[in-house]
Amino acid sequence: MPTTKLFVFLSHGLESGPGSTKIQAMKNAAETFPEVIAVAIDHRSTRDPAIRLAQMAAAMDEAGADPAHTVLAGSSMGGWVCAQTSESTPVLGCFLLAPALAMAEYPQSSPRVRARFSQVIHGWEDDVVPVMPVLDLAREQGLPTLVLPDGHRLENSVDRVVREFRWFLEVCRSHPNEP
Repeated sequence: MPTTKLFVFLSHGLESGPGSTKIQAMKNAAETFPEVIAVAIDHRSTRDPAIRLAQMAAAMDEAGADPAHTVLAGSSMGGWVCAQTSESTPVLGCFLLAPALAMAEYPQSSPRVRARFSQVIHGWEDDVVPVMPVLDLAREQGLPTLVLPDGHRLENSVDRVVREFRWFLEVCRSHPNEP
């Protein structure tokens, strides 16, 4: 078992908050592991993607998080924040739920996910972030992807998302120093 702390930063979507069902369920799951520090970032003060990126960087800096021992998890715009953060600061893990990626109308919507471990979960019936461009981006980058019979909020799949997240954290905790 690793003795190094693992930091988990959770980033919510544009119309959500740090107290949302998915973010809280994932935070609670992360906190069941020893030596894990989980932080749900509050982005509700802004809709500006650049400010949300700065909030993520500030949260990581304030916690003293080593990127090599950091997992980023986000939903929708929060998924974009996590993916974009990993492009400039490679991290141990990046767990993306219905991430606002590969959207033609948004600049910089196709960041290179730079994480040792990654996972994308999306809903087939997502009417906010189309699934096919995200699948194309995932294929191009070799990102493991799970598509569920659900919509953008993945509200019918929260239990499955939490199970996948717990497994993802197990993998990250088991291999923190491997290349």
